[in-house]
Amino acid sequence: MRPIDRGAPPREYTIYGQAIGDLEARLGVYCSYCERRLPASLAVEHMAPKSCHPHLVVDWNNFLLACVTCNSVKGKADVADNDVLWPDRHNTFLALAYLPGGFVEAAPGLKSDVRLRAQALIELVGLDRHDWKGGPKPTKRDERWQQREQIWSAAAKCLDDFEKLGGSDEALELLLHAAKGYGFFSVWLVIFDGHPKVKRALIDEFPGTAQSCFDEEGAPVARAGSIIYVLCLD
Repeated sequence: MRPIDRGAPPREYTIYGQAIGDLEARLGVYCSYCERRLPASLAVEHMAPKSCHPHLVVDWNNFLLACVTCNSVKGKADVADNDVLWPDRHNTFLALAYLPGGFVEAAPGLKSDVRLRAQALIELVGLDRHDWKGGPKPTKRDERWQQREQIWSAAAKCLDDFEKLGGSDEALELLLHAAKGYGFFSVWLVIFDGHPKVKRALIDEFPGTAQSCFDEEGAPVARAGSIIYVLCLD
């Protein structure tokens, strides 16, 4: 999951719906959870639900962007901060593993406390829902896993083309255009793991990506200032 930095509050809000344009300008038109690109179908998402925390209803630091599906699955769940990871506070790219077939899992090698929080994040918005035997099933309208699988194939094709073209600047420009158009930041970063230049360009290209979560070659690092449960490996 893409770690994000929404920045300082651009202004004060009297109703939370006023923040949608500012959030999209800062973070791009991508769901903060499933990473889909949805220019016309995103909503202001309250990490701490409105019904349980009315004092945070118009708090910029309680806002993310969410698609209808992630928002619906999360619902009014009131999760303690110490029980889950959040993309604005941790390096959630380090915490989750994106795999062929549209699967999302807690990353291997995480310390046990971090693994529990990573799994809680996955379950909070249903990123583990998949049409296969033995796991939680998606609803008929939940196509997130299928779209991840499709983008995985598209990104793999872009990787093949990029390498055939010798990694030229023109090839890089084309794949960045495709990545921004498709969304699913984490899938692209995984597919291009062997190309530091591309990873760094992807991090820079997606607005609101937390720069402190990646080094100069695009490798993920523990988030600066992250408290206690720093995402480090056993």
